[in-house]
Amino acid sequence: MHSEHLTPLTKVDGPYVSVFFDDSGDSAEASGALQTRWRDIHRDLQDSGAPEATVAAVEEAVLHGKPAVGRWGHGVIAAGDRVLVDARMPSPPPTTTVRVSDYPYFLPLLDSWQPPYVFAAIDHLGADITVHQDDRVHTETIEGEGFPVHKPHNAGWYGLRDLEGSAEEAVRMNIRAVADRLTALMDQSGAEVLFLAGEVQARAAALAALPDRIAGRVSQLPAGSTGRRADEAEADESIVAELDRHRDAAVEDTDMRFRAEIGRGSGLAAEGLAAVCAALRAGDVDTLIVGNLGDGTVLTGSERTVLAPDPDTLSELGQSASAVVRVDEALPFVALAVGARVVHAADDIALADGIGALLRYPAPEPTDRPGGAPVSATR
Repeated sequence: MHSEHLTPLTKVDGPYVSVFFDDSGDSAEASGALQTRWRDIHRDLQDSGAPEATVAAVEEAVLHGKPAVGRWGHGVIAAGDRVLVDARMPSPPPTTTVRVSDYPYFLPLLDSWQPPYVFAAIDHLGADITVHQDDRVHTETIEGEGFPVHKPHNAGWYGLRDLEGSAEEAVRMNIRAVADRLTALMDQSGAEVLFLAGEVQARAAALAALPDRIAGRVSQLPAGSTGRRADEAEADESIVAELDRHRDAAVEDTDMRFRAEIGRGSGLAAEGLAAVCAALRAGDVDTLIVGNLGDGTVLTGSERTVLAPDPDTLSELGQSASAVVRVDEALPFVALAVGARVVHAADDIALADGIGALLRYPAPEPTDRPGGAPVSATR
């Protein structure tokens, strides 16, 4: 649900081409179906006046990317001669979307993006680690320097005690090395979840060795079959389920915060086009909450980051309207430009004009509705 990885879109000049389509590879006819979809997409892009260089970049991503296996959606955003976003979506969109605009359209990607996470298959010797961050995957193996790690079965009484102590210390050294490396990788990647797979004792030791700020993000998984280090593919279903749960919890948390701020009248939440556009112009939006926007539009001023719901508002700013643009493109774009997150609203929240925001600092209470009544969130 997070959007920070899309911020580079704001550093590029449009026009942007945004395309979302069914890219399923679950049948023998998949290749032919893709060619047919591309012909339709290509025709729509030409009819919309998309630059030839951008169309060529999109074609390369659509037709010559890694073939899909199973049911997938595919999202491509491009500008100039470059593809800016090329992302798989966990389920195909119901219809093909093709847009050419001064703003990128990225809302369909929000729930398909996977937060960064780390997977570690650990044992008493070390760990196999995989870091997932955006579209990048990094793997490495940590083998601790502690030795021996096995307690002896035959030795004299005093020798047995010494060797047992040495083995236990070796295991502690190896677990500490793994914990230190996992901490560094979690910090570097900004990972939201650390999956620890291994025998109960190894997991418990590693968890105890991690700092609290990392241990609080751990999800534990069993070891691989026959006691070997687990392969990440074995835990795929558990990983996907946990990431989904993580995303749902984050949506619920944002929903609860928004309702609480609205209820308190703290000025730290805004709702409706007029209030949210004002907060975006002030750079005050921390989290943009997107509900059902339909085909709503707003006006742009002298710059593409200056948005207003009507000409009078722009006039008060000393500007005139330069274009009418779609709300579902322009507001998320400007939110990214001011460093805000963009999230989908929870299913059971009804936002005025389909838009709300959590703010960084209190804004004047909006009185843009008849009678000057402040706006409020309702179920």
